[in-house]
This record gives sequence, structure tokens and C-alpha cells, in this order.
Amino acid sequence: MTKPKLLIVDDDEAIRTQLKYALRDDFTLLFAEDRCQALAAVQQEHPALVSLDLGLPPAAAGAEEGLRALDEIMKAAPATKVVVLTGNNDRENAIRAIQLGAFDYHGKPIQLDAFKVVLQRAAYLQTLEAESDKHQRAEESAMRFEDILGSTPAMREIFAVVARVAKTDVTVLIQGESGTGKELLARAVHSRSGRRSRPFVAINCGAIPDTLLESELFGHEKGAYTGAHIQRKGKLEMADGGTLFLDEIGEMSVPLQVKLLRFLQEREVERVGGREVLHVDARVIAATNKDLQAELQAGRFREDLYYRLSVVNLKLPPLRERGEDIVLIANAILRRSCQEYRRKLRFSSGALEAIAAYGWPGNIRELENAVQRAVIMAAGRFIEPAHLGIPVLAGAGEAPSLREARRKAEREALLDALLKTRGNISKAAGHLGVSRPTFHGMLEKYGVNARDFR
Repeated sequence: MTKPKLLIVDDDEAIRTQLKYALRDDFTLLFAEDRCQALAAVQQEHPALVSLDLGLPPAAAGAEEGLRALDEIMKAAPATKVVVLTGNNDRENAIRAIQLGAFDYHGKPIQLDAFKVVLQRAAYLQTLEAESDKHQRAEESAMRFEDILGSTPAMREIFAVVARVAKTDVTVLIQGESGTGKELLARAVHSRSGRRSRPFVAINCGAIPDTLLESELFGHEKGAYTGAHIQRKGKLEMADGGTLFLDEIGEMSVPLQVKLLRFLQEREVERVGGREVLHVDARVIAATNKDLQAELQAGRFREDLYYRLSVVNLKLPPLRERGEDIVLIANAILRRSCQEYRRKLRFSSGALEAIAAYGWPGNIRELENAVQRAVIMAAGRFIEPAHLGIPVLAGAGEAPSLREARRKAEREALLDALLKTRGNISKAAGHLGVSRPTFHGMLEKYGVNARDFR
């Protein structure tokens, strides 16, 4: 097997030599003497492990230069496991190092056998995490349709319909709550169609004043109205040969609905203030978060336009109805956010429970905001429910049942025992007064990994 790469960062030549002879059989060794050399080695060699002396030069800086090096390493390579070396009495800086993302710390003078065990454990965990990430990416890939993740029967049915509809030029109406991914679905239709190499043009009918929406859609001639200093193409012309996505179609005024209906029937447009009739070959996909049937009854949406638009009607379910997709999407957002902010985080079991239980009225958009916030706010290796900023659900403040109280107390005792024994299962089981098999059952019950506390 390939030996894991270990970067040793220490300005003391005697210590570098000592570690070289002690560790060369188990690791492929790299060396750096200061912060700049360390960062360059991390960026060029991508070591799995780093041994970092906090007392880097200049000596007057104390541990600050080492802590700065740690911060830069974790930002450049969040998956790297860093073990810091510090004085036995320097607990404060050791804690600061853990808060900055260090895997563990080891006191000086170095006890080689114990230090080697720490490094081997770090290497093992790094390998497990890499395999877990690989498995998660493969799982997501298997459940991905274009840029959309989904494994529930409802989403699979939608994907199947899109795959069939994309081969045609029929008009599609996508209905769903705000934040459910209607534009992503429209883009999936476009990218699966024969128009994929042509423009995909999107316009939000609810974000543009009605007086300007006509010009945005159909274009205008020079002098058509005050401020029209040049001729301008509309979105329909821009989408010629491609796809026009009309988001929030339910916000369009009735007069504009008439003009859009004429385009759908004739495939012709006239710019505002113009007389020339232009033929435009654009596929139209519309979306709305409104109940268009109710809008029809109220006279705010034309029935003939509704039937023109809804040749194929796709209804995206809200996130709260998508079962296991919620956690799948949350993990995908977490990995993307960690890459953006150069962090290495995972959801705690409590955070995953909170994500699965919450109603997500803002759907995927709200979930994205919550996970991004958590990545910024989390101080340790795990995202906890408090980091997500999820509002308290109705009934959450009520007194818990006896069973819930027992579960909470048992889980807290389990975590406390692991923290006090630094993940030593035998000692933690003894601390709680239970057998090892019983303790392993508790770990499985609450989804806790003892290695995370070592």
C-alpha cells in the first residue's frame, strides 16, 4: 500500500531529524521550516497529514505564527489532518488549534510511540472520510438528473416525463411553490432537447413592472416611447432557436396574456412601436407558484392561454414531501459550501434529524441558506441544529414526553463519556457503568462515531 504523505513543519533541525528516522517506515515524509514553506508544500504536494509545531519563527510571535499557519493550511486543504505540537502546559493554544480545525494536539517533548499512534489514527480517519465522500458523490451521481437531485417516486416520474417531453417542442407548464427548483427543471428540459446548443433565456414576469414587461418580451423600436433611444430586441427574439422560460407567469397582466397567446398561435412578434412582423422559433416553458385554476375562476388568467401553456403540466412537490431527498440535497449543498468556504464539516445526527423534521416553507432555497449559514457559523467539525438557524416548530417548546426526555439524557451522557475519555470505548463504557456490547448498541442507536472524539 502507498504510505500516506506526512508534512513535518518544524524549525528545529534536531526534531526534524528525530521524526524522520522514527516515522519514515510508516509515512512518505515532507519537511518545512516555516509557515510559507508549509503552505507551499500543502498546495503542491497535497499531504494527507501535517505535523505542525506551533512555535514557528519568529520566536517573538509565540504560538501566533503556528496558529496562522494552521489557519492557512485548513483553508487551503480542509480535508488535511493536522496534529499540532505544543508545550505540555500550553493548553490554551492547544484549544485554539482545535477550534481552528486541528485534528489533535501532542505535547512536547515528543513521546514518539504515542505520537505515531495519533498520526496513524489521523491517517486512518482521513482514508475513511475520503472513501465516504467518494461513496456520497457516487450516490448523488446515481440520483442526479441534470442539475437536480431526486430519488423519490414523484421526482423519478417527473424526470421520466421530462426525458420524453424534451425531445419535442411542446409548451410546458411547471407548477410548484417558490424555491422548489422550477427554473432548474426548465433548464433540464432545454438541455435534453435538440435546442440545447441555442440560447436559454429566462425572464421573471413578477419582477418587472407591467409597463416594461411588454418591451422586455417583445422588444421595441427607437422612439417607441420616452427613453427608447435605440432599437432593442425582446426576450422572445433572443430565444430564437432556443427556449424562453417565463417564470411567475401568473403575475402577467391580461392584456399581455393576449399578446403572448398570439405568439404561441402564430409564432410571430411585433416590437413595441414597430410594424414589422418577425417570425420567431422559440420554445416556451412557463412556471408559476400560483394556483392557475383559481386564477382562471377569478378572471385573472385567460383560459385559452392556460391550455396553450399546459400541453404538458409538471407539478414539483415541495421539499417537505420529498422524504429522503431532503438529507441527500442537504449533503450536496454542504459539500459545495465547504468547498466554497474551504472548510471540512459534517452534519451531526441531531442536525440531520432537525433537517428531516423541519417543514422548509422556503423549500430548497431556504435549505441552501440554512446550510450556508451553518458552514460559516460552525466552530468545530460538526454542524449542530443551532448552527442552521431553523425556527422553532410549533409544539417544539412543549414539555417532552418521558421517552423523549430519557433519549435526550442518554445521548447527552453518551457524548459526555466519549468527550471525557477522548473516544476510548472501554473507558467510556466503564464511565457509564455498561458493558462494551451495550455501549456499541448505544453508539449505533444515536448514530455516534467514537473516532470523532479521539
